[in-house]
Amino acid sequence: QVQLVESGGGLVQAGGSLRLSCVHSGRTFSTFSDYVMGWFRQAPGKEREFVAGIRKSGSGTRYADSVRGRFTISRDNAKNTVYLQMNSLKPEDTAVYYCAADATTALLTPITAYRYWGQGTQVTVSS
Repeated sequence: QVQLVESGGGLVQAGGSLRLSCVHSGRTFSTFSDYVMGWFRQAPGKEREFVAGIRKSGSGTRYADSVRGRFTISRDNAKNTVYLQMNSLKPEDTAVYYCAADATTALLTPITAYRYWGQGTQVTVSS
């Protein structure tokens, strides 16, 4: 079983920055480096949407059009952690942000590609 714990959310003014972290743990035969990792978000009244994804080695990343150039996903396989650096935040970035993981998917963007999910961390951007 895999556990994902997000942290780093909070309240920030528009134009500000936050860095989210997600620590991966669990008793499995796979290691963190075997997992594709992703960040998704869900705003009130809206569906959960893809934000960013990173491949096992960290060499490949993808971003939603709405965050490209402002957000950066990265991973530290030695620390079992994936990060989401969020700069130039906008009020429309306000949402609960979820970390997701999967050891078998070849895709980064679909929600259905990920088996494991964290509980989420709230990000609120004030105008």
